[in-house]
Amino acid sequence: MLEWLGLPQAASAHAAELDFMIVITHWLMLVLFVGWGIFFIYTLARFRKGSSPVASYHGTKGGWSKWVEGGVLLAEIVLLAAFSIPAWSARVDAFPTPQESVVVRVVAEQFSWNIHYPGADGKFGRTDINLVSSENPLGLDRQDQDAKDDIATINQLNLPVNKPTIIHLSSKDVIHSLGLNQMRVKQDAIPGVVQNLWFTPTETGAWEINCSQLCGLGHYRMRGFYTIQTQEDFDAAMQDQESFNAWELANVD
Repeated sequence: MLEWLGLPQAASAHAAELDFMIVITHWLMLVLFVGWGIFFIYTLARFRKGSSPVASYHGTKGGWSKWVEGGVLLAEIVLLAAFSIPAWSARVDAFPTPQESVVVRVVAEQFSWNIHYPGADGKFGRTDINLVSSENPLGLDRQDQDAKDDIATINQLNLPVNKPTIIHLSSKDVIHSLGLNQMRVKQDAIPGVVQNLWFTPTETGAWEINCSQLCGLGHYRMRGFYTIQTQEDFDAAMQDQESFNAWELANVD
């Protein structure tokens, strides 16, 4: 069924649960589509001009339609109460602690994704809007002690497999939408608001970051990439990026 729906690879701990709800919803929509189609064909035949030459302004009466409507309503209540609300509640209640997770800031702008890691000390450095430039899109204050080891990248998100990830998502300009399809993650990035979301990757691989909200003329090219790696590969990638940042800072006039 998942192949028929064209869903991308499921690569996070909560993906299977969401996919199951998507399948159930599509089955319900299929039943409604077929049912209403049959009813439409029946009414075309039953109330054709030949069988009903004189119009009736009272309409037909019967109780079966109420039972059908009640069944649809019951199915929707079950879908919400038995699947959707418990899944949402579990995600909220099970929000991991920063100590057990990889914590990263993702700041969207037209038309790129700015990625900010806190570095080895686990603390995000100070940012200042007055420091924002093409070379420093986050406005990171490298004079701040907590910012000296921070890692900043553009359009490249690296995460370790089988470890919770917490993303603090925001936007510098207009509304964007972070789409990590294989993680089954989609969240709007709203100016002035920090949205906190989390997931646990379960498969390694490299995929695209999509913007799922029309954000301007360059929306089509707002593409980033995210890579799920083993812990060893992730640590190595962070060390390489930290070394590059240190070299870059040392060579800035």
